[in-house]
Amino acid sequence: MRHTKGKVKRARGTKTRDSILRKAVSIASVEGLEGLTIGKLATELAISKSGLFAHFGSKEELQLAVVEAARLIFVERVIRPALPEKGLKRLRTLYENWISYADEKTFPGGCFFSAASLEFDDRPGKVRDQIMLLMRMWLGMLEETARTAQSAGQIRKDVDPHQLAFEMHALATAANWSSRLFQDRTAFRTARTAVLQRLEHVSTKK
Repeated sequence: MRHTKGKVKRARGTKTRDSILRKAVSIASVEGLEGLTIGKLATELAISKSGLFAHFGSKEELQLAVVEAARLIFVERVIRPALPEKGLKRLRTLYENWISYADEKTFPGGCFFSAASLEFDDRPGKVRDQIMLLMRMWLGMLEETARTAQSAGQIRKDVDPHQLAFEMHALATAANWSSRLFQDRTAFRTARTAVLQRLEHVSTKK
């Protein structure tokens, strides 16, 4: 009986932590990770600071947990749905999912990682290291997917997969910037069109 009660308690604690982090990611997407404090989060959730400290012992620990929560959301919305596809089709699907994830305002502040990358690009520490690692993994996935498509004969041999991944990422980042700064409602559509045209151009099937 005690074992069962313990499992239920842990499950409730996990659910509470997940709810806290989902709210924290939304706040951080607008105000930045540095603007996210345990005090502000406690106020937003109408819970005590001590209750939050039970989950996160420091601001840095909270920031790292928020980055991980954002990663899991990104995986579910962008990466996982593309995995059944292969080659060039997977590359297209990854990009379309990414554009939809940002354009549909998964987070109120737009793409979480675009904002976090700019915020922490010159701030050494664990949070920057984690963001940098995740962005390298994402760029690496785009590049490797392009390389696999090239090996399968779907992308021309004269195309540089690294360059292609860089261009795809740059256009999505520019779209997020334009959407936020200029409130440009066409930004993501423009980026999507540009990248799909680029993929069509590098494809061996015309």
